[in-house]
Amino acid sequence: MAIYRIAIGNPGEASHPDAIRAAFAEFFSMLIFVFAGEGSGMAFNKLTDNGASTPSGLVAAALAHAFALFVAVSVGANISGGHVNPAVTFGAFLGGNITLLRSILYWIAQLLGSVVACLLLKFATGGLETSAFALSSGVSSWNALVFEIVMTFGLVYTVYATAVDPKKGNVGIVAPIAIGFIVGANILAGGAFDGASMNPAVSFGPAVVSWTWTNHWVYWVGPFIGAAIAAIVYDNIFIGEGSHEPLPSNEF
Repeated sequence: MAIYRIAIGNPGEASHPDAIRAAFAEFFSMLIFVFAGEGSGMAFNKLTDNGASTPSGLVAAALAHAFALFVAVSVGANISGGHVNPAVTFGAFLGGNITLLRSILYWIAQLLGSVVACLLLKFATGGLETSAFALSSGVSSWNALVFEIVMTFGLVYTVYATAVDPKKGNVGIVAPIAIGFIVGANILAGGAFDGASMNPAVSFGPAVVSWTWTNHWVYWVGPFIGAAIAAIVYDNIFIGEGSHEPLPSNEF
């Protein structure tokens, strides 16, 4: 990893209109995503009277998250890049595609968007619980950590290949749907084990509103490790020195 690509950013960037607009875009995209994703789970619980999880419920969750993320990324892409995930932002930072200061703005906006979405869901549903992510029976925190690392690796690798790579060409058009698809597929693979978060903000909102923090660290450490590995692998092997596009001067 070429360390010189990593940029801290200018202190004035935090108040720059473009940065503020981008942060608002991340907030609203995250709100849209979490409201639909978490809301689908709450709807399933209401329809089944809090019954046991079923294969159909897992498929419904995968579809809801895939569709919602496709939309959330699409609506934010031209303003903030459509990260909608602190782990994606971290991966972009490691590749020199966003400054640290702007990353912090994004992280704050993403976390707030998730919390607000869960508060709105709790109010709109008449006080139903916004269930925090949890490990299934027989799944240890280390099992879940590996799941989160591998699933987030796949997600951020997809982001790099379809949205970040300067050579992406027309592939960039399908980036939002490709990103939604990999999240939906990973939910089908890991949802029955640890909920398949791949996104610290998505885990943070329900945890705050329900005040449930058991094994919460897994949903931060796993995605950040997976994102870092994906960014380092893709940036060094497939982008390389010759084709990397430096940050505009106003990003520093």
